[in-house]
Amino acid sequence: MDNKKLKGILDSVKRGRTGIAEAMDRLKHLPYEDLGVAKVDHHRELRHGIPEVIFAEGKAQKDITRIADAMVKKSGKVLITRASKSVFRDINAMCRRKKIKAAYYEKSGVIAAGGSADRNGRIAVLCAGTSDIPVAEEAVVTAEFLGSRVETVTDVGVAGLHRIVHAGKVLREANALIVIAGMEGALPSVVGGMTDKPIIAVPTSVGYGTSFGGLTALFAMLNSCVPGIAVMNIDNGFGAGVLAHKINSLSVAR
Repeated sequence: MDNKKLKGILDSVKRGRTGIAEAMDRLKHLPYEDLGVAKVDHHRELRHGIPEVIFAEGKAQKDITRIADAMVKKSGKVLITRASKSVFRDINAMCRRKKIKAAYYEKSGVIAAGGSADRNGRIAVLCAGTSDIPVAEEAVVTAEFLGSRVETVTDVGVAGLHRIVHAGKVLREANALIVIAGMEGALPSVVGGMTDKPIIAVPTSVGYGTSFGGLTALFAMLNSCVPGIAVMNIDNGFGAGVLAHKINSLSVAR
């Protein structure tokens, strides 16, 4: 439940269109709903603007579907990360019964259903190579689900810096930049020297042996001499999408 839905319930009670008992029934699972296997935090979006999101990896498929069903019943939407096609089949069937459209993003394994119809402000997502696209897709889908407009620029790594010149307009117009890179993780530092916008750097696990599964890129980003760069965990496109959306929302609200 978000602020708009809560205000709608309270306004309906005020105008006499909804009885107290009905309103209490709609609010009974605040702050959370105990499903036994999980305590679904329906109150989260009211507290800090971002609804609870399901991390599918390591969860039983029936539990994912049950949690998602509870979320959709209350809010009409759900976002699931690191999900398989078989998980999507169950979620899609559940959403179709509720007349909600669900989409599966195969590269990242994200499932999005009933997200924001509005796209406000602008976030730019830049990734060094096409191997980084799965992480970029997770960031893009997350930010769009939350209500931000996102533009993606792919394959602009430091091995061919001339390619990033054509992204100048995107860099200027964005309120926040997500810069994704594996290997040696140099791209955020390069972009950071070209823009005054806040940068969210995401190291990926892409690379040869001494990339150590993304640790080399992570350390490079953490040790950047360019100030104003926030660094996410390895492959954490979701976290980058959330932070970029929050920054973008502040700019839109002004």
